[in-house]
Amino acid sequence: MNPLTCEWIEKAEEDYLSAQREYRARKLPNYNATCFFAQQCIEKYIKARLQEANIEFGKIHDLVKLLDLVALVEPMWVTYRPTFRPILAYAANFRYPGDKADKEEAREAIKICREFRQVARRCLGLPE
Repeated sequence: MNPLTCEWIEKAEEDYLSAQREYRARKLPNYNATCFFAQQCIEKYIKARLQEANIEFGKIHDLVKLLDLVALVEPMWVTYRPTFRPILAYAANFRYPGDKADKEEAREAIKICREFRQVARRCLGLPE
């Protein structure tokens, strides 16, 4: 596996663990951070797959645009397009005043992240 792909995976896993930790916190759970880290995990797994396939992607953070690029090597991943649309906002909205994630949004973000992570890891030849 390409060393840079491994770095993307490592970063994705850090985000996955952070999302889980924030969601499960008994005192002061941070649902904004949960949603943000879930989005980041998904983004980085897509970028890992793109990196492994030597597909340039630049500084794109839009999950739908990244799905369009990765479709060249993982055509089934485009089925996530409707699922990812609401998550697009998590990269920025909950980090600034005005919007705030609730427990249900965080639960859904974790669920989507977990499901996609399993698929991505399988496609990258990693244990789920």
